[in-house]
Amino acid sequence: MIVLITGASGFLGRAVASELVAAGHEVRALQRTPSGVPGVTDVLGSVADAPHVADAIDGAEGVVHLAAKVSLTGDPEEFHAVNVGGTRTLLDAAEAAGVSRFVQVSSPSVAHSGSALAGVGAEAASPGDARGMYARTKAESELLALSRDSATLRVVAVRPHLVWGPGDTQLIERIVDRARQGRLPLLSGGTALIDTTYVENAASGIVAALHRSDAAHGNAYVITNGEPRPVADLLTDICLAAGVSPPRISIPAGVGRAVGGVIERLWAIRPGADEPPMTRFLAEQLSTAHWFDQRDTRRDLDWRPTVSLDEGLRRLAEHYAA
Repeated sequence: MIVLITGASGFLGRAVASELVAAGHEVRALQRTPSGVPGVTDVLGSVADAPHVADAIDGAEGVVHLAAKVSLTGDPEEFHAVNVGGTRTLLDAAEAAGVSRFVQVSSPSVAHSGSALAGVGAEAASPGDARGMYARTKAESELLALSRDSATLRVVAVRPHLVWGPGDTQLIERIVDRARQGRLPLLSGGTALIDTTYVENAASGIVAALHRSDAAHGNAYVITNGEPRPVADLLTDICLAAGVSPPRISIPAGVGRAVGGVIERLWAIRPGADEPPMTRFLAEQLSTAHWFDQRDTRRDLDWRPTVSLDEGLRRLAEHYAA
């Protein structure tokens, strides 16, 4: 089918676009900069620009919506305009163009209120309880997308959790850079159990949601490797793969949250060049369990991860060695 993907210039977006091409689809990519993915037709524009979206979506049968403003801090209006407004524009255009399949790429943070998520499924998105503007606006956009689900526009929401792999600049490179500088403490010993998703698994899960939308529409699914490990073990393995010293210092989780709150207030007054080193949301993520029951995901999407956590770490080590 003809599939429009947004956000294909990002780390996960490129992997999804490549997966769609490999599956035999005709793929168009709508984003501000060229995706650089072989076999993809780039359409430059913004998801918030209705004429650009209408041109890009004309004739498409499926949509995979990844584009979003992703940051720990920032202007609330910008988060809302891109994450909620962009989703609404895309849904309006999809309905007008007769698109039959729509995959909304969301985040497990839409259902995270600060307490542990241990062995749960895709709990209801809650903008009021979600932490930070990214999570709140992603929760709004997921609810908006699922509210448009119908017999003619079949909408599936998928929440890949902590996607990583070689070449990732959002998670892996920041961990490695902070470890190299000695600025990567553990919170409460790093004992919290968390799930992650290797990038190829996240991409194949998203494409599976597109293919299985007839059976899975109207629902949200968390996608992970299904191999939860303690934060300390994961950070150590990532650092060793990159050839840097793993974290040695541990601070209480409460202290991390307090420090994160102070840094957030300072960042609001004078933002830094990169993401803040700590926020309350990040402290919660590093100190509370979040791993997920994958039975519904694997059954309804007819999908299994193919790259294990250990194999992903081996590939990461090869990437840094090269």
